[in-house]
Amino acid sequence: MCLGIPGKISRIYNTDGIVMGIVEYGGVMREACLSTISDAKIGDYVMVHAGFALCKMDEEEARETLRALDEINDVSLY
Repeated sequence: MCLGIPGKISRIYNTDGIVMGIVEYGGVMREACLSTISDAKIGDYVMVHAGFALCKMDEEEARETLRALDEINDVSLY
């Protein structure tokens, strides 16, 4: 199963011709490749999987997804 996590772009830069960015996930900052999102800008929310931004999403959709992930995390399997 693959899991994409929504995050907010806080920085965009170019590394060897590849558009990269720093994406914030609830206070945690990670690098992600933004080359697949041609119009990415600081403040945009993106779905990231394995270090690659897959798509842009609006803030409401990002928050809803994070709430759903929190609910899954809170469910006890035992």
